[in-house]
Amino acid sequence: MSITPEQLMALVVEAADDKKAMNVVTLNLQGISLIADYFVICHGNSETQVQAIATEIRKKAEEQGARLRGMEGMDTARWVLVDMGDVVAHVFHRDDREYYNIERLWSDAKVVEQV
Repeated sequence: MSITPEQLMALVVEAADDKKAMNVVTLNLQGISLIADYFVICHGNSETQVQAIATEIRKKAEEQGARLRGMEGMDTARWVLVDMGDVVAHVFHRDDREYYNIERLWSDAKVVEQV
């Protein structure tokens, strides 16, 4: 079973929303970067919530047949990166999201409007 990058991105957004992730933003990196097609960026208000969001993203993606390439940062839960190839989720702790401000670093990317 194969899942398209667009379907995977929507699934990641839904999984983050299920765990009450705050300020979910999706950046379309197609034509801008070879790293991934989409970045999904969000934050939680505690380490526990950050871990819950990242775990839910991993679980839902794997259930749909997406291959998890890597997951980093779960031990400190300040910035968890969930790499699913075409889609990379960045789950920040509230305090660290503002500091790293990766939306600004990728300001050339278009923001995907969520329906």
